[in-house]
Amino acid sequence: MKIDIVLAGVGGQGILSVATILGVAALQEGLNIKQAEVHGMSQRGGDVQSTLRISSKPIHSDLIPYGKADLIVSLEPMEALRYLPLLSPEGWIVSSSAPFVNIPNYPDMKEIENNLSKAGNVILFDMEKMAKEVASPRSSNMVLLGAASHFIEITSDKIEDAIRKVFSSKGEAVVEANLKAFRAGREKADSFIAK
Repeated sequence: MKIDIVLAGVGGQGILSVATILGVAALQEGLNIKQAEVHGMSQRGGDVQSTLRISSKPIHSDLIPYGKADLIVSLEPMEALRYLPLLSPEGWIVSSSAPFVNIPNYPDMKEIENNLSKAGNVILFDMEKMAKEVASPRSSNMVLLGAASHFIEITSDKIEDAIRKVFSSKGEAVVEANLKAFRAGREKADSFIAK
């Protein structure tokens, strides 16, 4: 088993929480992991990116070569587009369609969607809206993780266990909201994969 994942978003969206949960789940499965993070101006809405390499064999570098990422997971569509050169031809993009407009010349969403669709394997929907409907606006990162979990060879039970561990200090209500959001994202992704 080997998967190279690019996690992307803007500061405050919870991308690093997704990386932590995947790391905890991978370790529970007895897998090797390497992770690198770029925080940028994350506290000011700047980009946040993390590469996560998970494998059953030893990993010698935390860097993902161009054209080799199996999965781009993003809470911001322009950020997904930014890392497109890293994606392998067979790779998947799982991204929220809700833009975080933090620059004056933010591209038109249709243009972003057209460019992302050229990658072929894309799951794109409004994860913030779904999070608000099923749990809480703050759990859109768990909707994202649920949708992306189809492409990560770690059982959803192990990922749910990791969600419990990571959020346990915040109380049972927060844990349950995040689990509900994770399950909703996973279910929504089914409709894209079945096409």
